[in-house]
Amino acid sequence: MSLTRMETGQRMSRIVIHNDTVYLCGQVAADANADIREQTSTMLEKVDTLLAQAGSDREHLLSATLYIRDMKDFAAMNEVWDAWVPEGHAPARACVEARMARPELLVEISVVAALKK
Repeated sequence: MSLTRMETGQRMSRIVIHNDTVYLCGQVAADANADIREQTSTMLEKVDTLLAQAGSDREHLLSATLYIRDMKDFAAMNEVWDAWVPEGHAPARACVEARMARPELLVEISVVAALKK
């Protein structure tokens, strides 16, 4: 069994790789005061960075769980999401309305991906 933890702190690791599967901790926007489109965009940039660090990318996504503060922002969030996901590489996905850790956060994502071979 292969198990690697990266950027590990007291509470969590930002990346965990088990065998050929990459697990990322939840990612939020760089600027929590931005609108839903900007929050989604910068959140996904963080995902790109972590996936690259782990040896993966968005074409290797297996699943994504999105947490959105208010479903009124669902369509706007999906505009950014749809442009980000490479055609033909959409992961299994769930999106739920949730109370966030800080009230200004509008969206958070947790992803699982395969390592690139």
